[in-house]
Formats: sequence, structure tokens, C-alpha cells
Amino acid sequence: MNILAIDASGLSGSVAYISDYKLVGEYYICHKLTHSQTIMPMLEHLKGLIGFEMNEIDAVAVTSGPGSFTGIRIGVATAKAMALAIGVPIIGIPTLDVMAHNISFASEVICPIMDARRNQVYTGIYQWKNGTLEREGDHLAVEIDELLEKLAGRQTIFLGDGVDVLKGKITDVMGDAAQFAPSFLHMQRASVLAQLACEAFEKGEMVDADEFVPIYLRKSQAERELEEREQSGH
Repeated sequence: MNILAIDASGLSGSVAYISDYKLVGEYYICHKLTHSQTIMPMLEHLKGLIGFEMNEIDAVAVTSGPGSFTGIRIGVATAKAMALAIGVPIIGIPTLDVMAHNISFASEVICPIMDARRNQVYTGIYQWKNGTLEREGDHLAVEIDELLEKLAGRQTIFLGDGVDVLKGKITDVMGDAAQFAPSFLHMQRASVLAQLACEAFEKGEMVDADEFVPIYLRKSQAERELEEREQSGH
């Protein structure tokens, strides 16, 4: 199987191409440029370097959120357009699941945190069990204090852009129980997305491009601000 993977759900952006579980190529950028400036050029350059044909692709994979509202929309719109153009399904993998799989076979709890502002994070709690990474409960949009209460007394590896904002607080509360992944493992990557998408493809876990819906967990900042203005009578 051949899968093209696209991630634009956070600060970083990346694209990857995987064939029969073998990573053939990946582009990754985490810099000042917006995803609208980087995703399509990365896709075109990757295609040109590797030389694959679009009609060889069996599915398009995309990180389905949560994360940046603008980034998710760019990634999903790009994935839908490509999938519709070549007549293949979409495989959506939650962003937090992709991030958590950056850490392989650790005995500690794995906790990706994406900065959701207002002292909140998008997060999930994961642990490797019998060679499989399992998530405890649902994806969450919670106050960091609530998350740290859930993790009290547990050795935990944190990763994600939320670490840059909240590392001091996490360390103050959890002390030596908190560990932090190295920077090159902090962000979601299209290569990991592609690997998970291969597994999902074999299980038949895919949808038509027209039916694909991303995961947001909470309303956008613009929607929240509008509700606040309406509630205050302005």
C-alpha cells in the first residue's frame, strides 16, 4: 500500500510518503512560515524528488485534530482535495495519538500536551501495554492543574508545544516524576502519522473524503469571543 500523509494541526507542518510500511520520504518544518505557505510546496518537492505518481496512492492520511483551528482546516482541506482528485479515501488519525507514538515502548505514562491557551491544554494519557500504546479515556481539553491532578504520583513523559509554556509549572507540581522528551520528539510528524495510517488501512478504518470530519474538542477563539460579546449584550 502507498499512503501520502499530511500534518498541519500544530506549530510544525510535515508531509510524508510511505510504501508497504517503509518510509520513503518526509518533509518537516517548524518555523515562522504558515502552513498555507509550506504544505503544498513540500508536497510538490517531495513528489518531484521521490518520483511517485498520484495514481499510485491508495489513501491520504491527515492528522484530524485537536490543534490549531486554522492549521487543521488547511491540512484537512488539502487532504480532501487530493483524495477527491485521485478517488481514494482519507484516513484520519488524532493528533495526540500521533504525538504519543513518538515515544516507543516506554514504561512511563506518555502525556502529549498542546497549548490551548488560557492555561488549558489538549491532551491524552497513554501507556504502552503488551506492545500496544493504549489511551486512558478520551482526548481532553482541560486546565493544566486538572491534568496534573490526574497524573499525581505517576512517572510521566511530557511532549508537545505545551511543554515550552508549562514546563516550569509541571516541574513545580510533579518534581522528579516529570520527564520531558527531547525537542526532536516534541511535535507530531507525518512519518508517524503515515505508519499509523498503514495500520488503520489494513483494518479498513478509512472514510470517503466527503464524509471526513476533524476533531476540535472545543469552539474556536472567534466563536468563544462572539458568545462572550452576545452574553455581555454587546
